[in-house]
Amino acid sequence: MSRKLLVGLGVVLLVVGGVWTAQGLGHLEGSFMTGQRLWTTIGLLCASAGVMMLIPWPKKK
Repeated sequence: MSRKLLVGLGVVLLVVGGVWTAQGLGHLEGSFMTGQRLWTTIGLLCASAGVMMLIPWPKKK
C-alpha cells in the first residue's frame, strides 16, 4: 500500500474513532451511541488503528 493511502486512512480512522469514543462517553449527544460503552470501545480501537497507520515503520530490505 502506498504511504499516502495509509496516512489518509489513518487520519480518517483517528477522527472517526475520536468521535465514536466521545459519543460513547456521553460527551457528544444526540445519537443512539451516546452513553454506550460498546461505542467507547469501538472508538478506541479505531483510533488506535489510525495511530498505528500514521507511525512511519522502517522499510524491509
